[in-house]
Amino acid sequence: MSVRTAAAIAVVAGVVTTLLPLSATAASAAPATDDHAVLRTEMGAPVPSGPLTRGGATESFDLTVKNPTGKAVTYNPWMLVDPTGPSRLKKDDVVFKVEAVDAPATASSIGQQDGGWQGTFFPAAGEPGGDKGGFDIPANGKMTWKVTIGLGANYPTNDGDFSLSAASYNNSVAPGGADSHTFKVDPQIKTGELKTWFKQISSGKDGQEQRAYLDLNYQATGDGTFGTALATSLSLSHPGEQEADFHVQALFDGRWQELKAEDSRYELPRIPKGFGAADGVHTLPLRVSLGNHTELTKKTTITMEAEVRHAEGNSYPLKTGSVQFPLVPFAETVPTDTPSTTPSTAPSTAPSVQPAVATSTGNGNVTTTGTTTTTTTATATGSLAHTGAGSSTGLYAGLAAALVVLGAAAAWLGRRRRGLSA
Repeated sequence: MSVRTAAAIAVVAGVVTTLLPLSATAASAAPATDDHAVLRTEMGAPVPSGPLTRGGATESFDLTVKNPTGKAVTYNPWMLVDPTGPSRLKKDDVVFKVEAVDAPATASSIGQQDGGWQGTFFPAAGEPGGDKGGFDIPANGKMTWKVTIGLGANYPTNDGDFSLSAASYNNSVAPGGADSHTFKVDPQIKTGELKTWFKQISSGKDGQEQRAYLDLNYQATGDGTFGTALATSLSLSHPGEQEADFHVQALFDGRWQELKAEDSRYELPRIPKGFGAADGVHTLPLRVSLGNHTELTKKTTITMEAEVRHAEGNSYPLKTGSVQFPLVPFAETVPTDTPSTTPSTAPSTAPSVQPAVATSTGNGNVTTTGTTTTTTTATATGSLAHTGAGSSTGLYAGLAAALVVLGAAAAWLGRRRRGLSA
């Protein structure tokens, strides 16, 4: 079966394609509880005030959750960080702790969903996401907690300020009722992005193979660098159910190297840790062809999708995107016949026979071309009938002449016998 990528983005072949980022989902993805999306969250001013530094002092603020209705509503806390910059956050990149002020004893934890950073807290006797994972905010009542926030020592250098919002993963907070804070990060930086795009170079005959050549480009903008290596995986797909037998190669370490598929994906050479704007555009040349075992019989549009991610830590994709290009099945060369051992009557200066080169037409038919002074015709078994210099025509003529001579001699002997018997 051929590889399928359900999220492939159709792009016209030959057009440069920018890979688009996938952002984390927020509370809108969570189910509501009894349709009571009525709670409101309020965040007090952080103390001490001022920017956060990597591995430096933390800040605390009061979080109050209010229920303005006449019925108790369950609150499942969900603190979401939205950073600025191209790097994704690991759990320990943000310090997070919650203590009860006017609420049941509380425990907290850090998690991740769809690549985003999230802090949760819950009754100390319960567990996050469990039956006892929420707090019942009484009718016309409220609860308050002290939330502590800081930066881990490895907070990405190419990420800047971030916002922290107090939502709920059961959608019990009213639309527009989730409060948030923006935390400044020191030193202040010019945040940028990771740009990644395909550029199709060519698609067609290369020697005896049909290949597509593409460049996969990477460029970082803004201040700072990536704190991990960047990994990229490729997947290829095509319409239909036939086996494609893709051959994917990348040019690195000075030569074209075959990439092996694991779980239908091809891992590209990694961009080392510390990649940033000063490195300019990083280009990885790629080439793709169809092998001898392909079941495709004609020119086919191939979709290649790239997924770029941190090589370690938070491996949720930073960028995904795709490009389309045509490929023609591999066509083997029809072999030339073995040179005749009969001396050739052609002048010694005649051009030697050149191997025929197999090419493929747009409708999938295979033709042969090449520079030769002979004409070859393939038989059903692949053998060749041969005409031209070095043929057996002279031999056949000599045999015919000999038969004529023998016939004349036989006639003379017959007449002589008749004369003797008379």
